[in-house]
Amino acid sequence: MDAQTTAYSKVPKTAKPRQGFATGLGAIAATLGSAVGLGNIWKFPYMTGQNGGAAFILVYLLCLFIAGLPVMLAEFIIGRRSKANAVRSFKKLAPGTSWYLTGVAGVTSAVVIMFFYSCVAGWVYAYIFKAASGALAAVDPAQTPAVFEALTASPLIPLLWQWVVLAVVGTVIIAGVQNGIERVAKTVLPILFVLLIVCDIRALTLPGAAAGVNFLFRPDFSKITPAVFLAALGLSFFKMSVAMGVMTTYGSYMGPEDNLPASMLKVALSDTLVSIMAGLAIFPAVFAFGYQADAGPSLLFITIPMVFNSMPLGQLFLTLFFLLAAIAATGAMISLMEVPVAYLTEENNWPRTKATLVSVLVVAAFGALATFSTSILSHVQLWGRTFFDFFDFITSSIFMPIAGVAISLFAGWVLTTKVIVAEGSNNGQLNNQGFLSALAFILKFVTPVAVTVVLLSGLGFIKL
Repeated sequence: MDAQTTAYSKVPKTAKPRQGFATGLGAIAATLGSAVGLGNIWKFPYMTGQNGGAAFILVYLLCLFIAGLPVMLAEFIIGRRSKANAVRSFKKLAPGTSWYLTGVAGVTSAVVIMFFYSCVAGWVYAYIFKAASGALAAVDPAQTPAVFEALTASPLIPLLWQWVVLAVVGTVIIAGVQNGIERVAKTVLPILFVLLIVCDIRALTLPGAAAGVNFLFRPDFSKITPAVFLAALGLSFFKMSVAMGVMTTYGSYMGPEDNLPASMLKVALSDTLVSIMAGLAIFPAVFAFGYQADAGPSLLFITIPMVFNSMPLGQLFLTLFFLLAAIAATGAMISLMEVPVAYLTEENNWPRTKATLVSVLVVAAFGALATFSTSILSHVQLWGRTFFDFFDFITSSIFMPIAGVAISLFAGWVLTTKVIVAEGSNNGQLNNQGFLSALAFILKFVTPVAVTVVLLSGLGFIKL
């Protein structure tokens, strides 16, 4: 029995047996369901548009390998080794120290992200019914921005849809890990892939689509600046759901036979593929209909209706697309909501239903501030930002970088390379020790430096 195993016995055990994923496929599907969400379909395209297209994607892929993936693996290892929530995992692995604050930062990030993420998910839900009712069918390209602005300018309608999102997410969370999270992820992800393919085919056949393809795949290296690098690094954390307690929590549900590095790579490849597919659905339409690629968060809601309105059965496919976008958003919200729920059930011995209801009510209360940021609270500023932008800023530029640096330092220097290799190779059963040693080196020396730069920039100590 090693020292860490001995330390486990000093931490009070959870009153009830912990749930876990039933199968390896279910674990990958749930993890991918967390990574694949509005980060792919909404945030990746608009950030790519704002930061120069293909050059930004290349920088993003670099950031993925020096930060996103190493931190994901570290979280998997921390979670599975401790079999605990995002806070207790550090208490088990480093008892009597302040490392548990890393988990606190992660749980805080997950909760605050939901404040604005649930708002965007509500917009997507609203667009399902706009599409189904035909409200988008007769809209020409010049009018689609006005349709989106009318929705967000209303204080009540987006708020109601945000509550619907939270009700759906809460219902799945209450059902549990296997019957809720795992089952939903395995069901909906294949459908999302199929519908994205349909959308890509139609977008690529639009007149002028080639300009959008060039924007997405022909890099202009003059577009790469330090600010672009920082944006890409922050996006790699957001899209892979790392440094927010999600992957630590999901890692704790994985079994001893699960191949953690393989799961990590499958999730990363699938997530990147979905992001590129989303880009292929959006940017050919952007250029075909004369929109601006740097339109920002509204890009999805402006371009997708035009793609489907120009094809046979467009109203049907547009409705299906926003339905699946809503499902993807819900999958990511489920993973975020599971973080505070797991914490509350294990630390306070709360029933899962009570923990879920409390978490949902907190998100609903503060999330309303983000929703009202485009209407009755649009004039309220925190550090020069609306509530929506403020919640986005403090998570992507402060809480997540702090957690990312701490996780990489903890895995690299406290757990050490020996533990990373042992846990990641299932105690030598997998032939991947060289790969794990390389990732451990990155966690020790590369990731902390790269993420610290993001943190210092977010705090204003580095001006770019």
